[in-house]
Amino acid sequence: MAEEGHQVAVVMVPFPAQGHLNQLLHLSRLISSYNIPIHYVCTPSHGRQAKIRVHGWDPLSVSNIHFHEFPTPSFISPPPNPHAAIKFPAHLQPSFDSSSYLRTPVSGLLRKLSAKFTRVVIIHDSLMGSVIQDFVTLFNTESYTFHSVSAFCLFFFLWERIGIIRPSIDEKLLKIVPSIEGCFTPEFLGFVKNQHDVIKYNSGRIYNSNRAIEGPFLDLLGKEEITDNKKQWALGPFNPVVKINGQKGSERKHECLNWLDKQSPNSVIFISFGTTTSLSDEQIREIAIGLEKSQQKFIWVLRDADKGDVFNVQGLIRSIELPDGFEKRIQGKGLLVRNWAPQLEILEHFATGGFMSHCGWNSCMESLSMGVPMATWPMHSDQPRNAALITEILRVGLVVKEWCRRDEVIKASEVEKVVRDLMGSDSEIGAELRKRAAELGVVVRRSMGEGGVTRKELDDFIAHIIR
Repeated sequence: MAEEGHQVAVVMVPFPAQGHLNQLLHLSRLISSYNIPIHYVCTPSHGRQAKIRVHGWDPLSVSNIHFHEFPTPSFISPPPNPHAAIKFPAHLQPSFDSSSYLRTPVSGLLRKLSAKFTRVVIIHDSLMGSVIQDFVTLFNTESYTFHSVSAFCLFFFLWERIGIIRPSIDEKLLKIVPSIEGCFTPEFLGFVKNQHDVIKYNSGRIYNSNRAIEGPFLDLLGKEEITDNKKQWALGPFNPVVKINGQKGSERKHECLNWLDKQSPNSVIFISFGTTTSLSDEQIREIAIGLEKSQQKFIWVLRDADKGDVFNVQGLIRSIELPDGFEKRIQGKGLLVRNWAPQLEILEHFATGGFMSHCGWNSCMESLSMGVPMATWPMHSDQPRNAALITEILRVGLVVKEWCRRDEVIKASEVEKVVRDLMGSDSEIGAELRKRAAELGVVVRRSMGEGGVTRKELDDFIAHIIR
């Protein structure tokens, strides 16, 4: 028998990388608010990582989110290589491969829940298809594929890979879509193929997107030749969009938020390149010089990329070199954060007026939902196409590094110019970008409220799975 009041259980199966863990944990919060039990599946280290890094809410305070942390065989966890020709995090591949060992414990969990609930709904990352494949043997279990990238990016990936009949789209659009050359390693592309072979058995797709942001591309993905008559739902942003910086005066408040409290509105640019990329010392020095010369206030998250196990501290820790005297000269003007930063709270803060980013989709959605314009610096994966969406289609960002220049070191003068253009008090470009970003942010946040288009779409998804 199902638990009293519960006929449906949802099993979340995220991919073991920060941006993926984070998105499905945030989605767990949204679905759990409908009084539906959530079973979040991961390894012990990735579960711990997801819980301590999430911001805006406490996953341990939600009684109907249950964590299932299944051990997998140990894997090598080499340090990232800042000099790799392809910036994709090849050092994480052993961790990705190890995730396949979750298949057996996940199958056991599904069987257990299948006997207890009327229906078991699996929401799995598109990169975890092989792990959940045994669901097809259970009569009351169905799966929904979560795509962690933008609708814009996914549409063109599909269009190129499977030769979909070209729909009627503006030829100008095709010209702004960056090549995927240099985005992935061959090993990872092979891994992706193995996962996607299972997706044909799903009952629909879920996106961390919003029709205010990507309506035309969600419509393209909804065409019959792509969906095969399966439903799709755009439920984003998954991250909280209401006031989240509620710890003023608390000892738990991060130092950078205390620093931001003392700054003027829209006066600080936030710089963070995500969890999977390591920049060379030469590039770091150029960024430092450019930020200093820009004379704009900044918070810079200066940390190396994650290892496969972020809690494995064995081996040498890279010492990141900065120009002599840099940290002393920027006192009062800039702040360096060398550990985990509360990105969502920083973006939500009134003093933050811009975000220099690698354009991972998590970061894009957080920035868009908070109404903060971006300076785009894509590194790998879906990031070049996300950057094109931000700058060319939504027009809420400036380009720092074009994808065609991915092998170059961006000079300090270029960093300085973009920062001044985005953040300068007399910059008409920056003022216009902030205006558009703020307007878009309002629309996105309203869509999540009662009667909003995204709220209705979430209600529709819930009604579908509890039918």
